[in-house]
Amino acid sequence: QHTEPFPCYNLSVLQTNKNFYSRLQELPALSRRTLVAEYSIHPRSARAFYVKQGQILRMIVDDKPQVGDLNLWNATDTRERFYSSKTRQLHSSHLKTGDKLWSCFPFLRPMATILFETVQYGVDKDGAGVHDVIGSRCDGYTLELLTGQKGAPSCHSSLTKAVSEFGLHESDVHDVFNVFMCTGFHRTTQEYFTKPTPVSQGDYMDLFAEIPLLVALCACPFGDLAVQCGADAKPSCSSLKCQVFEPAKEDLHGWEPPKPVSTAPIAHL
Repeated sequence: QHTEPFPCYNLSVLQTNKNFYSRLQELPALSRRTLVAEYSIHPRSARAFYVKQGQILRMIVDDKPQVGDLNLWNATDTRERFYSSKTRQLHSSHLKTGDKLWSCFPFLRPMATILFETVQYGVDKDGAGVHDVIGSRCDGYTLELLTGQKGAPSCHSSLTKAVSEFGLHESDVHDVFNVFMCTGFHRTTQEYFTKPTPVSQGDYMDLFAEIPLLVALCACPFGDLAVQCGADAKPSCSSLKCQVFEPAKEDLHGWEPPKPVSTAPIAHL
């Protein structure tokens, strides 16, 4: 109990090509971006769409405060998908500019990199932060277990419906990146908690697609998380917006698409 804690891994090897990502957010590169697609995610619903390798996805608080649940797959091989707990282990419980969203085994490579996020909340007095990879997603099974309510709207159901149009199934939906969500662990009980999101209209996060992506984003049916999941009180729900940008070719100079960590299967003894 008296031993000083230390990081689980030496992560210095992951701190590469920072200048490239910084340049993408500077005014010259920003002015050369081209808007190629725009999507609205209505309250209590989800939408799925493709983002090409090298493009930039912007997730925006479109109106009132609202949180989102994000899933990612490799658009060319959906066996490769976002790995929430490994991302948490390699970075932090709450993600920030410069952190990456990692894929599952056996691929284990960056799927996307956070170029910029406007909230920059840090850690508050309760130990809470924004943009977490510690929660899973709200789902009808847990809500029925805890409240007896059947068929309640949930991120799990909305994401399942959205990706069904792309040939995916409920089993393909996975633990999410909780965008704009304010969460933490209680300092004494270690219980997972949520707080009302601090975001406001116009806040956004930019993700750089390291590989071709199938993206699914849900506008959570619990809205701004000002009420407890499953509570009788009606949550305040709003919409989210996504924009996809194409950087100028000259601004991608120096970037190398990531390869899977291993090209040969690991021998599991």
